[in-house]
Amino acid sequence: MGQFLAPKAAHSQIMEVGASVGLSYYMGDINPHKPFVQSKLGWGAIVRYYDGTRWAFRLAYSNLQLDCSDKASGYRPERGLSFHTNVHDIAFLAEFNFFDYFTGSKRNRISPYIFGGISILLFNPKADDGTALCNVLTDVGNDGEIPDNGAAKYRKVAASIPFGIGVKYSVSRRIGLAAEWRWHYAFTDWLDDCHAYYPKYAAERIDGAWVLPGYVQYADPTGFTGVEDPETGQPTNKYDNIQRGNSADNDWYGYLNISITYKFNLPSGKDCNKRERYKNYD
Repeated sequence: MGQFLAPKAAHSQIMEVGASVGLSYYMGDINPHKPFVQSKLGWGAIVRYYDGTRWAFRLAYSNLQLDCSDKASGYRPERGLSFHTNVHDIAFLAEFNFFDYFTGSKRNRISPYIFGGISILLFNPKADDGTALCNVLTDVGNDGEIPDNGAAKYRKVAASIPFGIGVKYSVSRRIGLAAEWRWHYAFTDWLDDCHAYYPKYAAERIDGAWVLPGYVQYADPTGFTGVEDPETGQPTNKYDNIQRGNSADNDWYGYLNISITYKFNLPSGKDCNKRERYKNYD
């Protein structure tokens, strides 16, 4: 890290800029087991710095669409929950090449690599009709209780740990390709707005008819927890502690992508130190 932050002359740097495109997917309370269920298009931008032929450091922005439903995953179809969100992710990653590699190399044009780092993500889960779920359900509580002041509201920004594997290929002196599979462990359980217990609810009689609170269509769309009072016929859910999601596990998301990068500031052949660091320099 110290070497990365230390100033270097422009002619001694190898930098790459580029873009990525691929499939993004979610795993969590609605889909705990199956990668790529309802996968969507994702894209991103990359800035990469090479410190020799083995280590590289990358700053990456990713715009990932996450979309899933109980019906599609088949995990708990009786709940009928679904969501979609765009995740805006900014990650700092360290890469390790298994072979001596840099874009433009003639000796090793291809190398597998592993990587890991940290990222910040912004998200906002929505229902199928576009309603922001955070603004609906947390006003009544996702923990089975109705808070007086909306204390159950959650932050729509979180951190994650990204890591994965990939392979790089040097197309020419300046153009490089890469294919990678990246996983993110998010430090939040709210990507899908599915957490803890169902909120309690009861219908109100309006103009002679029972009317459920508006949030019920998002909290319990199939009426899974609903019952009817035998004396009044009032629709309600009197049960306590019916679990809506697993609050003990955080959410995951992934990005299977290909990227293309353009290299600039090639190392100078007159720089002996650089010849040593890039010993397969062409």
